[in-house]
Amino acid sequence: MNKLKKLVIAAGLILSMSAFTLTEKTEAATATHKVQYGETYWKIATKYGVPVNSLMAANNAKGSMLYAGTNLVIPNATTSEADKDLMARLVRAEAVGEPYAGKVAVATVILNRVKSTEFPNTVRDVIYQIESGHYAFTPVQNGAINQPADAESKKAVNEALAFSGQGNGSLYFYNPRTAKSSWIKSRPVTITIGNHTFAR
Repeated sequence: MNKLKKLVIAAGLILSMSAFTLTEKTEAATATHKVQYGETYWKIATKYGVPVNSLMAANNAKGSMLYAGTNLVIPNATTSEADKDLMARLVRAEAVGEPYAGKVAVATVILNRVKSTEFPNTVRDVIYQIESGHYAFTPVQNGAINQPADAESKKAVNEALAFSGQGNGSLYFYNPRTAKSSWIKSRPVTITIGNHTFAR
């Protein structure tokens, strides 16, 4: 009987150690992507929502040439799925009816604010920021941010993440026909897309 107990305990320990080892390997593993014909670093970065510069650096890319069948290392995303969803909900609420490029630009403003020393340093804190008693984004105040994001807004967030580290540094956007603040209109304009003017 004692031998049987010892055998069961030993088997249990071996299984536990194996499960622990497998878990450790899974968490440490980095995702890979098999390149399909016609794919580019840009398309792959957009698919995974990682900066194209990071994707190229992770694969020691010397140029933009990719070959079908090659396995690429996908770097860990710097933005969580929860933050991506929050951004996409804000993009939907702020840019509904706007061109796709305008949706990407709204998501880019959020990311630029996270990187700027003038704003909070997390996606959540940027989106829910209150300045002088007012929310930074109207959809947070009126609850529109609580509506689910559409597919185009989610795609726009991934593209903004892929675009990260490039662009003209927009930190603000507004509709010139409805904006009441003279201060916002004094900011240097970076681009106008649809009904939104972007500025820094």
